Amino acid sequence: MKKYNYIIVGAGMFGAVFAHEAMAHGKTCLIIDKRDHIAGNTYTREINGINVHWYGAHIFHTNNKKIWDYVNRFAEFNRYTNSPVAIYKDELYNLPFNMNTFNKMWGVTRPEEAKAIIEKQVRELGIGEPKNLEEQALRLVGRDIYEKLVKGYTEKQWGHDCRDLPAFIIKRLPVRFTYDNNYFNDRYQGIPIGGYTAMVENMIKGADVRLNCDYFEHREELDAMAEDKVIFTGPIDEYYGYRFGCLEYRSLRFEHETLEDVDNYQGNAVVNYTEYEVPYTRIIEHKHFEFGQQKGTVITREYSSAWQSGSEPYYPINDQKNGELFAKYEELAKTEKKVIFGGRLPQYRYFDMHQVIESALDAADKEFN
Repeated sequence: MKKYNYIIVGAGMFGAVFAHEAMAHGKTCLIIDKRDHIAGNTYTREINGINVHWYGAHIFHTNNKKIWDYVNRFAEFNRYTNSPVAIYKDELYNLPFNMNTFNKMWGVTRPEEAKAIIEKQVRELGIGEPKNLEEQALRLVGRDIYEKLVKGYTEKQWGHDCRDLPAFIIKRLPVRFTYDNNYFNDRYQGIPIGGYTAMVENMIKGADVRLNCDYFEHREELDAMAEDKVIFTGPIDEYYGYRFGCLEYRSLRFEHETLEDVDNYQGNAVVNYTEYEVPYTRIIEHKHFEFGQQKGTVITREYSSAWQSGSEPYYPINDQKNGELFAKYEELAKTEKKVIFGGRLPQYRYFDMHQVIESALDAADKEFN
């Protein structure tokens, strides 16, 4: 049985970064993944020359120059700026909520006019301490924006009426009184030219990789192969055999469609559908991420769905019940001497890519320095 310093469970961003850092310190790594590909949810599949974001749109953004410089070691990034639009009953609005949005909604052109309308609507609603998500959103942005751009989308995303969702889910909503459609405020933003899969391939050069390999089916063998530690990036409750119960998530489902006779389907990479009656939450047209001029196009309809065993867990449901359950697993994890837990699933938090990379670098720094 071949031995490795580190067995890395999961070929996503955390595992790839940790593997790269370990190998830079002269360590050997075996990366395993139950899927048939590397790069986790950032995986991009090439179809007709278009890099398709197979598990939904992934736009890299960060204010951390250290992280930006780090990822640019493995790929050249383009100048893509995330500027999604929303469609409600055939009306099109810019996101995030900004002066272009307000001009379309109310015909106003000056920030003070938009502020006055929002403040008037909030005042008329007379909401005190919000008791649910609906009241929280209404208190933040007023009736018109909530009804057209928040309510239906949120109910599709979470599978519940907004009045049945806790207020803390929406702590704030991005409202900008400028004509700026850039969704992120971060200084650095872009898409790796050639896709994320190629970037991850560059990160893990030198590591052995075993795909279609379920850690839990080969756990004893794999644990024995780790001379130093196991890096685990899967669900923490599964690692412990659901000892205290299952943590809850929302999941996503994707329908990919290749349109060979259409060169430009929607004119934008991301279009949100905020009307509840439209079953999908958004349509992604992948060629626009890299300013593609290929013949034909590939689109993806994204549906929010309930999570069940066997489906991919995407968004943790960070309510009190799940928080208390996770705390029990977290206490168990602290007792492990030969396991490093890292990434969104072991930490039961939604992370942006730059946050995953930073946490992996921190874990590597603690391990090797």
